[in-house]
Amino acid sequence: MTLVSEPESFLQVRRSQPRAARGSVSSSAVKSRVYVAMLAFACVYVAIAGRLVMLAQMEEAPSRAFISAQDSVSASRPDLIDRNGEILATDIKTASLYAEPRRVIDVDEAVEGLIRVLPELDEALVRRRLESGTGFVWLKREMTPQQAKKIHNLGLPGVGFLSENQRFYPGGPTAGHIVGSVNVDNQGLAGIEKYIDGEWLADLQSLGFTSDRSMEPVRLSVDLRVQHVVRDELVKAMERYKAIAAAGIVLDAKTGEVVAMSSLPDYDPNDRSQALEKDRLNRATGGVFEMGSVFKTFTTAMALDSGAVSINDSFDATRPIRAGGRTISDFHGKNRILSVPEIFIYSSNIGTAKMMLATGISRQREFFERLHLTKRLKTELPENAAPLLPPKWNELAAMTISFGHGISVTPMQTAVAAAALVNGGKLLPPTFVPRSPADVQAVEKQVISPEVSRIMRYLFRLNVLSGSGRKADVPGYVVGGKTGTAEKIENGRYVDNKRRNSFLSAFPMDDPRYVVLVVIDEPKREREGTGVTAGWNAAPMVGAIVRRSAPMLGVMPRFGKGDEPIEISY
Repeated sequence: MTLVSEPESFLQVRRSQPRAARGSVSSSAVKSRVYVAMLAFACVYVAIAGRLVMLAQMEEAPSRAFISAQDSVSASRPDLIDRNGEILATDIKTASLYAEPRRVIDVDEAVEGLIRVLPELDEALVRRRLESGTGFVWLKREMTPQQAKKIHNLGLPGVGFLSENQRFYPGGPTAGHIVGSVNVDNQGLAGIEKYIDGEWLADLQSLGFTSDRSMEPVRLSVDLRVQHVVRDELVKAMERYKAIAAAGIVLDAKTGEVVAMSSLPDYDPNDRSQALEKDRLNRATGGVFEMGSVFKTFTTAMALDSGAVSINDSFDATRPIRAGGRTISDFHGKNRILSVPEIFIYSSNIGTAKMMLATGISRQREFFERLHLTKRLKTELPENAAPLLPPKWNELAAMTISFGHGISVTPMQTAVAAAALVNGGKLLPPTFVPRSPADVQAVEKQVISPEVSRIMRYLFRLNVLSGSGRKADVPGYVVGGKTGTAEKIENGRYVDNKRRNSFLSAFPMDDPRYVVLVVIDEPKREREGTGVTAGWNAAPMVGAIVRRSAPMLGVMPRFGKGDEPIEISY
């Protein structure tokens, strides 16, 4: 028994000692492992935090640039509509391509993919932008949906799209010179687009009040139907007479509202690059020309309004006038004494110059100033040219100005002055926005007497019935007008084989509602045996415009009345 118990006791002691020692060693090891694990996790967290800080720093600059770009493209514009509510200009959503160069992983891959879809891009320029290391760069503005889809499918890191407003003009070039155009950032460059920017839109955009907001449309006085008619007739006339340019205006004689205005060659505002071509300028308000015999209208009104000449007077036109080393003669002279109506319908330079001399040079200049023919005409359009006046308004200049040579004005100035001569004598500044009766009363100015205006209506109608404007007559609409054939100047001299023809008219002449003016530049003979003066080309152009547009404007034909001149004694 003793031998057995002693060893058990010994073994128990031996076992207990190593177990205690082992426990002590395991606890230290465990603590070490915990510290190592904690350190490892801390390193991982530090690494993650460092990476997040790095990414935040990398995104800071692109974020600001992105926000700036987004602000610049998000500004919207109001629709432009015609007097009947037809849309002339509106905003549509489009995608624009941008890149964040710091996020582009493979520049070569990005350049290759972009050029494959957009071959019009400059490859060297795209590569420079992608390698710039900046936060934000534009690659292409205003992309088509098909282009955007193809680039999206490339899956290029660091390349994305911004949705922005693109201006769209449904009518294309129909009213291009009126509505104008905008740049790639939707800012007005010309026409009404630029006008509304300067009036109020730019201020709202700068304050951020136009971002993703729908605005009330801007209504214009233009009638899109009549606008199409005018442009269509100008296009046809340029083809028929092989002319280099043309312009046409329809003006409300009672309100001064521009109902239609076209100038060819024109441009499509959807392709803003066309607007930069010099031949596409707005000739109706932005070009000045010698209007030729159309100015005899103003000289006649001036002489009658002054009281120095009456409708019953006559002037000797048997011989040319010599003045300042120049000879003033008639194109188709009658070589006899002419009454005032005959001077008008036969377009006598001699008779017109003598009426001016009977009135006086100072009165002529004052009268032209009264009609706003000697200073820049203000309209909503920024494109308004200043007239060219003679350096010395002496006797010779006054005589040539009396029949439209030596002074250059815009066609719009001519139409506005003519409206005052036929509407009862009230000059109304032109406008491209609707004008209320109260607005009309506020801006109208009496420039000639109602009696002189009645006489001018008579002379206009007489010229269409018996003079050079016969081809402008439209049965039922009582059209009246005056032709103008002005030789063009080359190297300081008038040339007889290049002309700028015009026809200034109004209808219906018993109570004129609309003034119509057309100008055609360098027309040729339509066929052998026809003429090249305004009676052969500009007058029929007006007749076609009146025939097509009068019913749209609510002017109904009246047959059996108006086929004879307005009664007047002389």
